[in-house]
Amino acid sequence: MTVNETSSINVRVLNTPLGCMVAAASNTGLILLEFGSLAQIRKDLNKLATQTDREWAVADHPILQQTASELQAYFSGNLKRFTIPLDPYGNTFAQSVWQTLLRIPYGETWTYKKQAEMMKNPLAIRAIAATNGRNPIAIIIPCHRVIGSNGSLTGYAGGLEKKKWLLQLERSNSPVPSGSLF
Repeated sequence: MTVNETSSINVRVLNTPLGCMVAAASNTGLILLEFGSLAQIRKDLNKLATQTDREWAVADHPILQQTASELQAYFSGNLKRFTIPLDPYGNTFAQSVWQTLLRIPYGETWTYKKQAEMMKNPLAIRAIAATNGRNPIAIIIPCHRVIGSNGSLTGYAGGLEKKKWLLQLERSNSPVPSGSLF
C-alpha cells in the first residue's frame, strides 16, 4: 500500500449524507477520502503531492467512480465490505496500523487496547491511536470503529458526531446483539 510514483493524483468531491468528502486516487488505488474544509483538504493534497513528487488535479478516475458507488451502497446499508483498492501514503508502522483497522468487522467496535493487542504491540497504544488519527481514508479504513477502553467515543478527524452516526448506521444494519455501542 504505497503510492504508485508513476501516476498523477486524481481528485473528486463526493456528496454523502454526512456532507462533502474529497476522494483522491492514483492508478493503483484510493489515496485519500476525507471530510473537511476545502482549504484543509487542499493543504493535505499539496502535502501528498510534495511527498510523492506528483501533481494532483480534479479529474474522474475508475477508482473514484468505484469509491462513489461503494460509498452510496454503504450509506444505504447495502454494503458491509469495501472492495476498492487502497494506496494510502504512510510509513511501515502507519501501514500496519491501517491494515489492522481493516480487520475490524462491520458493526463492531474495538478499543485502542484491543487494536494494540491485535498488532502484538500492547505498549504502543498511544502511537497507534495517534496513527489512527492520521488515517487518510475515512470510513473505508474504519478508524471510526475504535473507541475508548471505557466504551466512550474518542477522537475522530471527521468529528465525534460523524463517528457516532457511522457506528449507528453500521449497528442498525448488522446482526450484532442489541445494546449500547458506547
